Amino acid sequence: MFGYNLHVDPDSCAAWGTNRVQLDGGRVMIKTEQMHLYRFERVQSLLPGGLQHDSVVSLILNALAEDLTSDGNFASLGASPADLDITSLATIASEASLTGRIRAKATGVVAGLPVAAAVFTLVDENLECKPLVQEGSRVESGMLLAEVDGPGRGLLVGERTALNFLGRMSGIASLTRQFVDAVQGTRATILDTRKTAPGLRYMDKYAVRMGGGSNHRTGLFDMVLIKDNHIAGAGGITPAVERVRSLFGAKYPIEVEVKNLEELKEALGLGVDRIMLDNMSLDTMRIAVSITAGSIPLEASGNVSLANVRKIAETGVDFISSGMLTHSAPTLDISMKIG
Repeated sequence: MFGYNLHVDPDSCAAWGTNRVQLDGGRVMIKTEQMHLYRFERVQSLLPGGLQHDSVVSLILNALAEDLTSDGNFASLGASPADLDITSLATIASEASLTGRIRAKATGVVAGLPVAAAVFTLVDENLECKPLVQEGSRVESGMLLAEVDGPGRGLLVGERTALNFLGRMSGIASLTRQFVDAVQGTRATILDTRKTAPGLRYMDKYAVRMGGGSNHRTGLFDMVLIKDNHIAGAGGITPAVERVRSLFGAKYPIEVEVKNLEELKEALGLGVDRIMLDNMSLDTMRIAVSITAGSIPLEASGNVSLANVRKIAETGVDFISSGMLTHSAPTLDISMKIG
């Protein structure tokens, strides 16, 4: 994978450090693995804390690679990714400087501007992406979201990848905001789930936060959620909880999924941290809230939509989780025009 070297301008070598540079016949060369490391670290430096995850950085690099290389390998991007777009290479002069204006073409909530900026910078560090609105802000159709200035080839190379991320993340943020607005005035907090697109977990959950929602567990490593299949495999709710505590003690919060009031009472007796009411009717949820009397937070889940989320919130539950936020959010229409 890292079997060849990349030729770069000597003046740019300071960015990698002299320990990453070797001379060959008077030419300055950067090993491919060092180029990759530099790019990886560069992306992380451009992203907000919630997105500085290895999977996010790899995703951005791979997204560019699949658009610019036949093998989809980020190691094939070389020192000048902007030269890999055959259309821009042929039509845009190497010295051309352009300005791209990114606009919303629909009403929604913007999320992903730092990701878009990272994409453009990776293509060409001379590109400057200037956000003109705040992350998480409501935008109207026609509103200018950002301007990108710099080398024309690089600008056009980064356009689609940047807009793909920005549109998806803004779509999730926009749908989340609709759910949050729908339950305003109740005690309910809107949560996401693990029903995210493979590889996009951290971006999807970041977008939910930008829309005013909150994150459920990130993955299978940070919270215990005992669902129906765990209960069936363990032989019941009580033995499942006991086994978790035997192995981990109080290291992780424990949530238990229940499907009826009998299971609710069993879970209450175990003193878990949260109880999920799975696919319960509104009347049953109201009874569950009354039985629990605030002793343990309750989460409603299953078949949640914009049409019924307000009624669910009015039962008095503490949380409402919906996979719809991330698996069914339409992309917010966003475009870039040169001008």
